[in-house]
Amino acid sequence: MASSTEAQVITCKAGVVWEAGQPITIQQIQVAPPQSKEVRIKITHTSLCHTDIYFWKGKDGGAWFPRILGHEGAGIVEGVGSEVTELKAGDHVIPTYMAECKECELCHRGKNNICQVFRFNFMSGVAYTDQKCRFSVNGKPIYHFFGLSTFSEYTVVHASCVSKVNPESPLDKICLLGCGVSAGFGAAWNAGKVKPGDSVAIFGLGTIGLAVAEGARIAGASRILGIDIDPRKEEISKRFGVTEFLNPSDLDKPIQEVITEMTEGGVDSSYECVGRVELMLCALQCSHPVWGKTVILGLDEIDKKMCFSPLELHDGRKLKLAPFGCLKISDVPKLVDKYMNNEFDLDKYITQRMAFSDINAALEILLAGKCLRCVLYMDHD
Repeated sequence: MASSTEAQVITCKAGVVWEAGQPITIQQIQVAPPQSKEVRIKITHTSLCHTDIYFWKGKDGGAWFPRILGHEGAGIVEGVGSEVTELKAGDHVIPTYMAECKECELCHRGKNNICQVFRFNFMSGVAYTDQKCRFSVNGKPIYHFFGLSTFSEYTVVHASCVSKVNPESPLDKICLLGCGVSAGFGAAWNAGKVKPGDSVAIFGLGTIGLAVAEGARIAGASRILGIDIDPRKEEISKRFGVTEFLNPSDLDKPIQEVITEMTEGGVDSSYECVGRVELMLCALQCSHPVWGKTVILGLDEIDKKMCFSPLELHDGRKLKLAPFGCLKISDVPKLVDKYMNNEFDLDKYITQRMAFSDINAALEILLAGKCLRCVLYMDHD
């Protein structure tokens, strides 16, 4: 059944970043109706991710301001545009930056999880359908983020970026599956292809790194090495499957040398979850030189380069980036079902719950490294 507002402009609250690095302004905005192949979603819960901070600081070049950030959320479909057949008003959904349009050459080839809609949304600030904004403030366009912008009570998303999920699943928890936790699980299962008995090394024990650890544990890894400079992460990481914790600050030789010695040649797979090119190189060099796989999940500043000799890959080592952990959007409902079947727990990733109006305080907590995920409730004042 269509909602009463489906074809109308909606005025609602949103968090707008007017300039790079400036506080997020909570204000009323206008959200246009969905166009062809688009869906308008009432966001009920959203959480903060370090990727939001990366773009909030303008590290991508800072071209798209003013902007509404946010890419890890969940909600309920309010209305759909023409040509949308698999979603309807009232559906519970998780929007994701990963797309699966099933129409472009990339989807038809099926070589990986990359879709042309994703490639456009990732570095754009307008809607894929017509390259215009669906958000505005008194007629002034407000740019999109990753095609999602979940820091808004209502958002318009391309239908290929929306996963319909079990309506019984709690939106305040499954919102985490829109990015970090899914990316970590997928990195271990799809990109690193962890097998029983494997050894893995994880650089950075934030939400994504801990999800990699849990994914590796579920896959049967026997040694899960967690690397972080924050000593508080040692105890926390054990709850997610880390078997050995290493703080590079406590070592008298490079971390990659220590790991190589500990594992008698290198780990089966390594994961960089911070977004620093020097750590990406450490991750590469601690993987086994013949069969090791290194998976990059972090983003460094756009002009930073990773430099190494091609001989590092001579004997068979593999290096790859893994957007969304190499998962497809069609995998998201399956993860929700796994959660509902108690195959993993999402509560332990949530360290704070706050009202959306407190988003700047939540941002400060994340910047200070005092949380994993802070879930923001749209209906709390």
